[in-house]
Amino acid sequence: MKAEIHPDYRPVVFQDVTSDFKILTRSTLASSAKETIKWEDGNEYPLVKIEVSSASHPFYTGQNKIMDTSGRVDKFRKRYAK
Repeated sequence: MKAEIHPDYRPVVFQDVTSDFKILTRSTLASSAKETIKWEDGNEYPLVKIEVSSASHPFYTGQNKIMDTSGRVDKFRKRYAK
């Protein structure tokens, strides 16, 4: 790998603004973060706010609804049921 051409890959906290879910991970987005947050270990990390995460997405929370007016989903399930 060439030196001096890759972005910094460092710890960053992602926060879901709709559910107040936070996760500490590593990312290259740390350089674009404008805020910092104090994490549970006592260190300060860059904070990146996101709109949707697994804590607020309808598919992962179980609030997913299938809009099926002509029975296409049932036909598919019946056809490919094993």
